Amino acid sequence: MTTTRQHETVSAARAAAVHTGPSSSLLIYTTGLFLAVLLTATSFWVANTSLLWPPGVALGLTVLAIAQMGIHLVFFLHITTGPDDTNNVLALAFGILIVFLVVAGSLWIMTDLNQNMTMPAELMNLHLQR
Repeated sequence: MTTTRQHETVSAARAAAVHTGPSSSLLIYTTGLFLAVLLTATSFWVANTSLLWPPGVALGLTVLAIAQMGIHLVFFLHITTGPDDTNNVLALAFGILIVFLVVAGSLWIMTDLNQNMTMPAELMNLHLQR
């Protein structure tokens, strides 16, 4: 019973998507393009302006980059929270987890190597003692 109801809901959603036509998808892509260009221009402005507090520029660029990723996910990749996109959202979350693990692991390894491979100051200045 539940699978029949879900199938009917999915079929109705697909039928509604078919009836929206190309003008609706063109509007979605145009809106996404406009927002992406606006965020890109804002990022260049933030990076090159002296009106902002200098330590806050990095935070501002980070916020704009995350917003840009959100725009691309929603408007161009069509990743939403609908029932049809559950697998896409899970795949995206898994990909983000893997990227985080690789970056965090690499930073951890590089920090550990930096601490363990650095020579003590007395060995660094050994050639000056002669």
